[in-house]
Amino acid sequence: MLMPAAIALLTLGGPQGAAAGVTAFKQAVAEGAARDDDLSAYYRANGYGAIWTGAGEADRARRQALLQAIDAAGAHGLPARRYDAAGLMQMMQGARTPRDLGAVEIAMSRTFLRLAHDMQTGMLTPASIDKGMVRKVPTRSADDLLNSFAASNPRGFFRGLVPKSGEYARLMREKTRLEGLLATGGWGPTVPALSLAPGQTGADVVALRNRLMRMGYLPRTASGSYDIAMQQAVQQFQEAHGLVPDGTAGESTMVAINAPISQRLPMILVAMERERWLSGPRGKRHILVNLTDFSARIMDDDRLTFETRAVIGKNLSTHQSPEFSDEMEYLEINPVWNVPRSIAVSEYLPQMQRNRGAARHLKLYNSRGQEVSRANVNFNAYNARTFPFALKQPPSTRNALGLVKFMFPNKYNIYLHDTPSKSLFQRNVRAFSHGCIRLQEPFDFAYELLSRQEDNPKAYFDRIRNSGRQTRVNLEQKVPVHIIYRTATVPAKGPTQYRDDIYGRDAKVWDALQKAGVSLPAHQG
Repeated sequence: MLMPAAIALLTLGGPQGAAAGVTAFKQAVAEGAARDDDLSAYYRANGYGAIWTGAGEADRARRQALLQAIDAAGAHGLPARRYDAAGLMQMMQGARTPRDLGAVEIAMSRTFLRLAHDMQTGMLTPASIDKGMVRKVPTRSADDLLNSFAASNPRGFFRGLVPKSGEYARLMREKTRLEGLLATGGWGPTVPALSLAPGQTGADVVALRNRLMRMGYLPRTASGSYDIAMQQAVQQFQEAHGLVPDGTAGESTMVAINAPISQRLPMILVAMERERWLSGPRGKRHILVNLTDFSARIMDDDRLTFETRAVIGKNLSTHQSPEFSDEMEYLEINPVWNVPRSIAVSEYLPQMQRNRGAARHLKLYNSRGQEVSRANVNFNAYNARTFPFALKQPPSTRNALGLVKFMFPNKYNIYLHDTPSKSLFQRNVRAFSHGCIRLQEPFDFAYELLSRQEDNPKAYFDRIRNSGRQTRVNLEQKVPVHIIYRTATVPAKGPTQYRDDIYGRDAKVWDALQKAGVSLPAHQG
């Protein structure tokens, strides 16, 4: 975008006029940047020179790239009006003095920084939305962004800001696909029936058939009965939505089938924002725990190596599993369970006050680490604040942590572990823990982690486990762990996966995105 009238102000009027104009421009830049330490530092370092408003081709290319990036913001689920391209254009066209031009310079830098941050690390601050979203988003400084931009190909710079993950690219494509469907009637009429089963016929079955075809789960057919093909299509739909895949369109399945695109598209937009929060390198090998999917995966080069069911924290404010990233450092085989103080005083102390012999699987230790006999303790003399003992459970098959835990030390006291409560893994919704992540197949998980440093990881692990001794095994290479919360994911193959918002966090994210200006297309279906 050219600004010929404004640019001329820096080149007309002879040497003295030009010098005065440059001084006025720099003063305006310094004043405009003064309320932002980062921005002020950048311009102070470059002598308050222009990177947007100069007469050269480089500045012209930067202006053009910024305006084009604003125009394309919607493709990333970002609201273009948040960056006010029209306001920038108006400022450019109205600039008549060097001071006006200095104001344009700062306005463009502020708009650039907002857009660059939004594209790279998201519009929102997770912790300000929900206390369980403790993920730290690595935002870049203004100085870093502006220096990098000034030294780069402008268009290439904007292309390089967004997450490099295959998931982000697939989410973008799914967003475009759903918006196209939304504009052409969505998935068609909903199914009137509350439930349908194999063998049925009639108008409701035809409605189900048509909706499944529109969704892509059922090939085109004229069949009017709930036949094998429809049963398989329903089963595939259920698998993609975290439902029990029995092939029968029961009440919960029908609710999901009748969910409109206007309900699914926000899930995609929220997932894109969440992907931006995790835009940095995840690690060639990393562990991905998706809380909404109740799963834990080991990924290598973004490909699935191992997957197991997981149990996550109960849907209580005190028990919900937090979202964050860290690095797994070691395994503890035959672990001792050091009962968290919150659990000790809120759950076990009242039991022992009623019955000194309660919770016999736990031992008491004083502040010096010495075991204390229960016979010498008057539990009713203490309350939650004054209780002076630590509770521990020795290694055993009945230990609350099972026979192995996977440690990535963090201030939230969250880790992955085995459990003696195996039956919970058969549930479809698995939110039962105090916050830690229980694994259905912890031994196989351990074998895979140790396969990078042991010739026979199974034999190595089993020998230690069978000894019954508490043993720490360090990982020679730390493995990044990402605990995420995604109600919508788009696999490389197969249909988009949707899951329930178990903790209600995505509803809060969507509300915050809407307040920031994100909206759905006008036509809904």
